Amino acid sequence: MKKAIVLALSCLVAGTAARAEETLALYNWGDYINPAVLTKFTEETGIKVTLDTYAANEEMLAKIQAGAAGYDIVFPSVWMQDIMVKLDLLEQTNINADPAFANIDPAFLRSMEDPQSSYCLPYAWGTVGIFYNEKVTGPITGWEDFFAIPQKTGQKITLLDDMREVLGMGLIMTGHSVNSTDPAELKEAADYVTAHKADVTAFTYESMPLLLSGDVAAAHYFVGGNMFFVDHPEIKYIIPKDGATMYQENICVLKDAPHKAAAQKFLQFYLRPEIAALNVSQQFNGTPNRPANDLTPDFIKSNPNINVPAETMARLQIFADLGKALKLYDRAWNAIRTAQ
Repeated sequence: MKKAIVLALSCLVAGTAARAEETLALYNWGDYINPAVLTKFTEETGIKVTLDTYAANEEMLAKIQAGAAGYDIVFPSVWMQDIMVKLDLLEQTNINADPAFANIDPAFLRSMEDPQSSYCLPYAWGTVGIFYNEKVTGPITGWEDFFAIPQKTGQKITLLDDMREVLGMGLIMTGHSVNSTDPAELKEAADYVTAHKADVTAFTYESMPLLLSGDVAAAHYFVGGNMFFVDHPEIKYIIPKDGATMYQENICVLKDAPHKAAAQKFLQFYLRPEIAALNVSQQFNGTPNRPANDLTPDFIKSNPNINVPAETMARLQIFADLGKALKLYDRAWNAIRTAQ
């Protein structure tokens, strides 16, 4: 009997230790998940979560392709998800078979390579526009107002250090699709950006602290940047009247994920409306989870830059996988970056 008790206690301790050691490694965009979501997941499951961050889809893909081991989940934009499916880098999770998948708005099943979401779970979406200090710049409504700020006020502006976003803006301003593969249209877009380059202080992802400190007056950035300015009503965000891009990221499990069972639990966890709403409450993004929208704070539900009306949605464009035409963008981007 004594031996049996000791054995039982040993098994219990071993089981508890194994549970405590269970981990999940996330690789996500910087500042793109509410830490409270991760804390709650650990509290409920006992699974410890680690988080590394990246600033661009291309950075994430390069690291994964270079053999970075240990990551379980990534959060690619839809167009990058399509590339990763083609490269056989993602695990088929069949998350769409979960009964709670009914919470996901079908409008957000945007992946061309995963149209039914058998691989990835729609995570979050938003717009890319302009943040500006209205006390410094006065009201602005579009890209031409943005580029006029340095001459008008003597203050600095920044663009994202993002090939697709910057060229996308140039394509919009020259009347073309952000997914154009026409070399002449891409040159026109690059020429537009280059013509304004002298007024741009930097291409950077680090513009929100600069805007907060007053080092820049306006910045090209993702709507989620609003999280930094809750107590700064002088900092405004607009979706340019000329048009803008929108983004959507999905939660994907890597093919070589070492903790696939834990990763599946996280996808199921994130299907819960209260979890998606908890994330949105800190992230200032839209969510594809329909019931979650009713649980988000009123200041988010009523914000037309987050839950955009139909007339605004009509002037937004989302990126697609360009295939071999991506080389055209690489050349156009290099021409912008090296222009004197």
